[in-house]
Amino acid sequence: MPFPDDVLTEEEELVLHLHPHAKAAVRPVLALLFSLAVTIVAWVMLPDNDGGLIGVCVVAALALFFALTRGVAPLVVWRCTHYVFTDQRVLTQEGVLTRIRRDIPLGRVNDHTVRQSLWDRMFGCGTVTITSIGDQPLVLPSVPRAQELQTTLYQLVEDDHLRVDDQDEEDDEEDELSAGGRPAPTPPAQKARPRRQDLRR
Repeated sequence: MPFPDDVLTEEEELVLHLHPHAKAAVRPVLALLFSLAVTIVAWVMLPDNDGGLIGVCVVAALALFFALTRGVAPLVVWRCTHYVFTDQRVLTQEGVLTRIRRDIPLGRVNDHTVRQSLWDRMFGCGTVTITSIGDQPLVLPSVPRAQELQTTLYQLVEDDHLRVDDQDEEDDEEDELSAGGRPAPTPPAQKARPRRQDLRR
């Protein structure tokens, strides 16, 4: 399910749009294969009579339930989980029927850490925890190429701080010049936005 573009403002630029690492789909796929294998074995091994047909139907029903709950549902949740990074904020969205969306402005981010288990290091992913002023930490599990993402996030936060400082200086200069009867200077060209990077697997 794509992330809606209308969530972003007109002046906001998308830098990264990620889903959790593809390793999150390994167990659901194995569950689907297991359900299919059990159904085939029951079809082959049970006798070809009314009792065997009932047994196959029971096994197939149980396998279908297992496939839906342990295979299809986790895959849908995985595809509906979004990690979005723009030049102004960090957004997350999760949920299929009921969506939960959260965003943290870059100006409020004061720390971000990466935790990688041995399993995560094998796949090149990790858990990114972002702490902000006055909010609960934002935990992003199974982020692909987590260390590169941390570097990108650091650069985005620094660029946002510089942009805010430059804007404050421009406002102060305009106020001083306006108070002295001089025309306000033309604001300098806007800084180049960070390039979008594709970390998707």
